[in-house]
Amino acid sequence: LVCSPDTADAFGPKAIYTLATGSHELGRLPTKRRNEPEDLPTSNFNLPSWSRVKTRAQICIQMSIGSIYIRKTTTLMLCAWASVVVVTAQERDTTLERRIDEVTVTATPTPRRLTATIPVQVVTGEAIRTLGLQNMADAVRRFAGTTVRDYGGIGGMKTVSVRSLGAHHTAISYDQVAMSNTQAGQIDIGRLSLDNVAMLTLSVGQEEDLLQSARMSASAAVLSIRTEVPQFTSKRRHSLQAHIRAGSFGFVNPYLRLATRWNAHTALSVDANLLRADGVYPFTLVNGSERTREKRYNSDIRSWHSEANLYRTTDRSELRAKVYAFRSERGLPGSVVLYRTGNSERLWDENFFAQANYRWKANDRWTVQAQGKYNYSWNKYEDTDPKYEGGRQTDLNTQHEYYASLAAMGQITDRFQLSLAQDGAINTLNNNVNDNPAPIRFTSLTALRARYRLGRVTMVGTALATLITERVKRGDRPADRSQFTPSFSLTYRPLSDLDLNLRALYKKTFRVPTFNDLYYLRIGNTGLRPELADEYNIGLTWTAAPARLIDQITLTWDGYYNEVRDKIVAFPSTYVWRMVNFGRVRIFGFDVALTAGIPLTHGVRVDLQANYTYQRATDVTSPEAKNYRDQIPYTPLHSGSGSAALRTPWIDAAYTVVAVGDRYYMSQNLPENRVNGYAEHTIALSRTFHIHHPGGCRIRVQAECVNWMDTQYDIIKYYPMPGRSFRATVAVTL
Repeated sequence: LVCSPDTADAFGPKAIYTLATGSHELGRLPTKRRNEPEDLPTSNFNLPSWSRVKTRAQICIQMSIGSIYIRKTTTLMLCAWASVVVVTAQERDTTLERRIDEVTVTATPTPRRLTATIPVQVVTGEAIRTLGLQNMADAVRRFAGTTVRDYGGIGGMKTVSVRSLGAHHTAISYDQVAMSNTQAGQIDIGRLSLDNVAMLTLSVGQEEDLLQSARMSASAAVLSIRTEVPQFTSKRRHSLQAHIRAGSFGFVNPYLRLATRWNAHTALSVDANLLRADGVYPFTLVNGSERTREKRYNSDIRSWHSEANLYRTTDRSELRAKVYAFRSERGLPGSVVLYRTGNSERLWDENFFAQANYRWKANDRWTVQAQGKYNYSWNKYEDTDPKYEGGRQTDLNTQHEYYASLAAMGQITDRFQLSLAQDGAINTLNNNVNDNPAPIRFTSLTALRARYRLGRVTMVGTALATLITERVKRGDRPADRSQFTPSFSLTYRPLSDLDLNLRALYKKTFRVPTFNDLYYLRIGNTGLRPELADEYNIGLTWTAAPARLIDQITLTWDGYYNEVRDKIVAFPSTYVWRMVNFGRVRIFGFDVALTAGIPLTHGVRVDLQANYTYQRATDVTSPEAKNYRDQIPYTPLHSGSGSAALRTPWIDAAYTVVAVGDRYYMSQNLPENRVNGYAEHTIALSRTFHIHHPGGCRIRVQAECVNWMDTQYDIIKYYPMPGRSFRATVAVTL
């Protein structure tokens, strides 16, 4: 039912609903009929009596007959129609029906960023597209407290560290199932596409959801990637998304997504993504007082990614299955030392995995989740250089993983929730190295989690037990390892009339030595101990609508202290380098994030976002060492980002900046070891056109200028990053 504001004010929401359905009782909702809404919003409005409603309806009929051509004809005719329905309903229980298109609405649940017991940061897929973010690393750099190591160029490897704990302590989740790399211990996020991403979430500690795998509780931070779920209307059983991007340095990136709905509960989508770039870009080479203009070579990439997703949802269950395939060939640009700007290293990657996540609500109190995954990973590294026998070095590595998880969550009381998760994994590695040990790792993870709410206080606790054993075909193997790691977090709202929340967190984590740490040639060391880390965090969140000019403003602040012990590093021995437990790092810092929305006029608004991180991460291994209390490599003291997005009915404009302070690439903080800070500015303009089509058609055009100030900078020393570049996108949705 659609009515004017005048009619709604006169009758009230429940009276309008009563007139439309023929119910005589305003205080009780009528019996549900076909095509009526499932739920109706309730309200505490003061409703007029039935006699007054009926009288007003009769007046509306009389006014509509006498004034049918006056300005409010539509409203009065609606009132007359509603009155006729009332009279008819007294004689026979029939209802006029109008068929409307059925719309299936699906969305990714947004984490409770402000009321969570742990620090949570979120960037949505819409923000990714509006701000013109190029890749996963660009999106992650917007999160406070993160450090992205980028080895230059489109094809360069990219890893993420949270609060200086190292990339090995950061878990990557892809559609609720963790990714893994037992050989290196860290995930290259540069190969993950942003095309079908619905939401990126960074959680310090672990995610808030109690019903999750035990593996998700084993890391110091979790980067969660959630992909889009297809949407349909009743008239269409299929949908299509296609776009093509092109830009500087030979960049071309077509993308296609097809989705179909089999029935009311089941849908299937298939994605395909190609990326090609020659990666040849200019940069300035500084050698003492001499400055020359050079070009970066061997930064090309050719990659292909495809995945198929199955979605099935019923009243009590949800299944999401995925088959993923990736293949790439890329050049490794190498470091620029003196006048050496080229490199001959190449890397081939192949990755295939199949995973499934199933949730079943047994009853109102208990929910069960089951996960399974098989992962195959192969890579080939090749370097051509006269120093190798035969002039070429080739390394081949193949990994297999078999993973399963079972979890159950119960609502024990209205205030108390409990969950238990059991994970098991088998990992193998084979390579072409002489005397290959061919290790097999068996991992068991058991996590007991609980949440308790008492008034304005919410507490969450986790107890994680880890058991790891390994087998090798030849050589020594490490001893079995077991560890108990607890965590505890809470949030407290001190005032009921003020949206202010205080939170605190403690978590103990450890990272197991990787296969490379243990077995790689003579550098490996099977006697390594796990690397231990302790996290402490206190913070606050506040949100309000302080003035008519600002519809919402949000502020978060988190201060933290982390300590890493038995840090695994490469250490020189008498003749060769060797992996050892040698290192102790203390990290102090705080993150501040501010967001605000400013509505200017109807359909025009400005969204602002900014964050700042102060991070003091020092090496306290030995007071006699020259680098004692020096900042650890590649950790800036100051960093931050900001964005401003202008949204209008005609065009959207966005401006983003990412700023990083000075860092050091060696353990000693000497002037010659300094890596200068930088600020990268990006501008994006976009326009969406809606074309009248039976099923609806939307065309989006976007243009971006990245690093428009043409700043010359390095993220990793001697790996220069691209200067100014341009990119254009045309996207079609059917």
